[in-house]
Amino acid sequence: MLRKLPLFSFLFSFLFTTAQTDQDSAWIRENYTKQETYIPMRDGIKLFTAIYSPKDMSEKHPILMVRTPYSCAPYGADFSGRLTGSHWKYYCRENYIMVIQDVRGRWMSEGEFVDVRPFIKDKKTNNDIDEASDTYDAIDWLLKNLPNNNGNVGAFGISYPGFYATMVAASGHPALKAVSPQAPVTEWFLGDDFHHNGAFFQMDGFSFYSGFGKPRPKPTTVGPTGFDFKIRDNYEFYLRAGTLKNLAKMIGDSIKFWHEMYKHPNYDDWWKARDARRAMYNIKPAMLTVGGLFDAEDCYGAWNLYKAIEKQNPGISNKIVMGPWSHGQWGSRDGSFLGNIRFGAATALWYQNNIEIPFFNYYLKGKGADPKLSEATIFITGENKWKNFDQWPPADASNRPMYFQPNGSLSWNKPAAAKSASEYVSDPAHPVPYTEDVHFDRTTSYMNDDQRFASRRTDVLTFQTEVLKEDLTLAGPIVADLLVSITGTDADFVVKLIDVFPDDFQYPGSSMNPPSGGSGAREAYPMGGYQMLVRGEIMRGKFRNSFETPSPFTPNKTERVKFDLPDVAHTFKKGHRLMIQIQSSWFPLADRNPQKFVNIYEADITDFQKATIRLHHDATNSSNIILPVMK
Repeated sequence: MLRKLPLFSFLFSFLFTTAQTDQDSAWIRENYTKQETYIPMRDGIKLFTAIYSPKDMSEKHPILMVRTPYSCAPYGADFSGRLTGSHWKYYCRENYIMVIQDVRGRWMSEGEFVDVRPFIKDKKTNNDIDEASDTYDAIDWLLKNLPNNNGNVGAFGISYPGFYATMVAASGHPALKAVSPQAPVTEWFLGDDFHHNGAFFQMDGFSFYSGFGKPRPKPTTVGPTGFDFKIRDNYEFYLRAGTLKNLAKMIGDSIKFWHEMYKHPNYDDWWKARDARRAMYNIKPAMLTVGGLFDAEDCYGAWNLYKAIEKQNPGISNKIVMGPWSHGQWGSRDGSFLGNIRFGAATALWYQNNIEIPFFNYYLKGKGADPKLSEATIFITGENKWKNFDQWPPADASNRPMYFQPNGSLSWNKPAAAKSASEYVSDPAHPVPYTEDVHFDRTTSYMNDDQRFASRRTDVLTFQTEVLKEDLTLAGPIVADLLVSITGTDADFVVKLIDVFPDDFQYPGSSMNPPSGGSGAREAYPMGGYQMLVRGEIMRGKFRNSFETPSPFTPNKTERVKFDLPDVAHTFKKGHRLMIQIQSSWFPLADRNPQKFVNIYEADITDFQKATIRLHHDATNSSNIILPVMK
């Protein structure tokens, strides 16, 4: 009987959602018109744009735009589904003019596509174009050619469209009043999508770009075909692929960006020009950056774009919202759980109705009182509560080092031993998996997955506190400060912050734990002793001193590897433990380090070698993790 309940709930939810979507679609068809047009840019290139306008003529309407490389489909007369697939339908009920544009060189737009096209600060001719200038020209055309608009323009977008929303903010158009970059692609070498601290995120990169990156010689409504993986086990596929040189052969010669990326293994000017934060000066519109605490793609971008805007534009309205979400989950109908972890409420619906829609209504329609959003509206997981902060990181957070100790313990006290270290053998032929199960697609829930499988491996170091006697809340960035020695000349370092649940843990108000993955398809997941990943990050060791100029390790010499992990907002509840795991592979999320100082893009399989990794924790070499502890 218990197994049938989740299926019944799923069917009821599906039927209810379908009926609601049909109702929304019918309303939009009755109350909106669609126009497709080409908008000319200053250099003569024309960008394909879909415009959805309310039939209501009783008042003038604001323009809300999305610029995307993922297509403004459906093309042609059909249109209602585009506006009902997410919370966009609420903007239709508010009579917004909704504008969706294929960016330059994608789908039906003319021109050449350039990934994260660099911003040109000083434009001297009409041929000095970038995404900001394309936005300016599009806004100007819309204001002059759309009847019944009220002269106010806003923009938003999630992920890659989040990058384009950032560039909208850089356009400087005076009609632009409010912009919300959401999970914005911001920096592709240090933390978003393709790389984390110089380590190549091959699985996301290859699965995405092997299709997305295929050339489009002329405007088209037909999307590219994906790569035929044949092996439906991502760990096995990338293990058999062997080297990045082999992946380059598999992806073929036609995908330009992939091969350009291989030519820039270090953080050089080519990468720096693609840092969206370089465009974030003299920003005028109100800004609302949104992201997910468990966003596997662009967690870095949300935190760090907000911080750059704040630093480079003192005094403007610049806010950040971070919820307990995977990539884009705030646009869904729920947000009450991710994987096995529950958050106690429909956080996505709360955000839509209390933050995003009031934000745009106020700045674009003059509707409602000033929302007076806090500087930072952050969901504290563990405690499962929204908190408002006057600044981020919070003024009440203090950075405290927690030290690794002998025998796998963690303590606020510096270790006293004269000489002490823990070690493991890292073998590239048997890398540590990022998750326990066999998958083809990279999961969204690995960001808070159970880490017990990793604790059981001999190539993972595990340290934990005693059972906490009171709640411990962390709010802000984490810094790993490791004193290590290795037998090779390079290595990766993965640091994972983990919340260990009590052995008898069950979610309140239920005798059952959530079905594994939230799908209802399997037995209830055993939450007692759950090791919840709160934050994990990787550092490519050769970049420990400089991302621009890598340097080899001296074998068996103790050296410091110090790096930032993305911000956290989490309460370790009384009765739980705080755990840190350290390992040297995270596969196949990140490519394998040969553990030999080479250009890894050009490495052969013969370059890969085992290495012994030592983490020192004594009075002289006191490895620690610096935690942002709330008072």
